[in-house]
Amino acid sequence: MKILPAIDLIDGKCVRLYQGDFSKTEQVGSDPISQLKTFLADGAEIVHIVDLDGARSGEARQYQLIEQLCEIATVPVQVGGGIRDIETIEKLVNAGADRLVIGTAALEDEEFLREALERFGKHIVVGIDAKNEMVATRGWENVSEMHYITFAEKMEALGVQTIVFTDISRDGTLTGPNLEQLQKLNDAVNCKIVASGGVSSNEDIEALDQIGIKEAIVGKAIYDGKVTLKGLKS
Repeated sequence: MKILPAIDLIDGKCVRLYQGDFSKTEQVGSDPISQLKTFLADGAEIVHIVDLDGARSGEARQYQLIEQLCEIATVPVQVGGGIRDIETIEKLVNAGADRLVIGTAALEDEEFLREALERFGKHIVVGIDAKNEMVATRGWENVSEMHYITFAEKMEALGVQTIVFTDISRDGTLTGPNLEQLQKLNDAVNCKIVASGGVSSNEDIEALDQIGIKEAIVGKAIYDGKVTLKGLKS
């Protein structure tokens, strides 16, 4: 099991949202660069970075900071937030990002996703963020009429190999991941599933491992010391 510690960025600061609500923002940890160095020292194998300003606005807003973080990182970096055109993908790949999470654009712009997969296949991850099992977009502020399983099956058919799944209702709550929805998703597609949202303890990590999930993004629980990176390496 790999733990992906999360660095969520708003205006250059590390923050956590509660259930994806931008009005419920809490600054956590230290500055992003110091926080990354701490995660690396603690044994992180992959780091997850989200440009929340970009997710909301539709364009990468914190590229220079993310570039700095990629330069410092000695492990793969997964980046999401506002990745909705090929130019942004090129910039982030050139900056050193290993995985790029495409969320809104995967649902709203299939031609872009097809081109991204064709040109940058190994780097492309699709983020499925669900509210009441329906896919949400644009920083989780819009909810579509697409069921998360239907969307995942469509993504697999297009050639997507990795999906990050977030149950928005669990995100930032420390109430545990939605094991039922994750199990259904893992059964429905052959993609690698990365769990996100609600992880509160090392026991939650073990529960994910038991249903076949091998990677989990953890935010608030790591900052609160409820989940540790040391001793959990794959």
